[in-house]
Amino acid sequence: MKLARPDIDPELRPLLADMQLMPRLDAEVLAQLRQLPPTPVDTLLDGRAVDRREVIVTGPDSAQIPLSIFTPAGDRATAAPCVYWIHGGGMVMGDRFSNIDIPLEWLDLFGAVVVSVDYRLAPEATGTTLVDDCLHGLRWAVGHAEELGIDPSRVVVAGASAGGGLAAGLTLMARDHGTPAIAAQMLIYPMLDHRNSTTSSRQYAGDSGVWTREMNEFAWRSVLGDLADADVSSYVSPALADDLSGLPTSYIDVGSAEVFRDEDVDYASRIWAAGGQVELHIWAGGFHGFDALYPQAQVSAAARRTRNDWLARILNHASDA
Repeated sequence: MKLARPDIDPELRPLLADMQLMPRLDAEVLAQLRQLPPTPVDTLLDGRAVDRREVIVTGPDSAQIPLSIFTPAGDRATAAPCVYWIHGGGMVMGDRFSNIDIPLEWLDLFGAVVVSVDYRLAPEATGTTLVDDCLHGLRWAVGHAEELGIDPSRVVVAGASAGGGLAAGLTLMARDHGTPAIAAQMLIYPMLDHRNSTTSSRQYAGDSGVWTREMNEFAWRSVLGDLADADVSSYVSPALADDLSGLPTSYIDVGSAEVFRDEDVDYASRIWAAGGQVELHIWAGGFHGFDALYPQAQVSAAARRTRNDWLARILNHASDA
């Protein structure tokens, strides 16, 4: 029996109807998607006063982890906040330029240095390898804070979809290791729970969508292989974490009409239960990635504006501390 679903936002509904959606996600489709041209970042930089630098960080296992660093052009009198961006793509696709327009807006608004990481993808990389790559990239950036013009007390970890899930796992890892310091985490419709068993997951199963339950199952299977639930790390699937205390101030948002809605609401509720601070927004009628795909829609503009307002407050508080 097909479950009832929240309606799509009226402005988004015809846009989604006209969108060419993936019929499914499997190894064959993934191989085809990976042959598509990379995100054209140069067009996003046109007209922006931005300096770009490319760095390769060597991980403990000799892995080469690319970072792209975007810095406001010109001389600065004070160190800037840093946004460490982790891209989406179900942990199986995408690159460090995916949805880079989101953090580049924070460079424009707040003079933030944006560092975007290219972690290794599943199924070639599995388990904690992906979040480990993100940690090594962040440690490099913080370790080179003076060189990059970064204020190490104002580091925000942010990501969308799979990147939001990896940002949550990275923040847990940094808390448990005691370093590096993270001032805040921004989790944009994050992919947090490999169990894929919530009501919203079941609501968005069976037919084509931007991201369905079946696509989610394929992505998690690619990351985790045959691991039993008891062997899955909470750094990979953050919803498994028993203890959500001691996290930095957090922001979570998600659409009401998508797979990740309920796991994201639950994660926010558990942060509150542990005494933490999180701002949660559920955008009525938003499907997965609605604001990235259609930023001109009113609900998308509201979502982006609300994130920007939250980040402005967080960065101001951090600078006053």
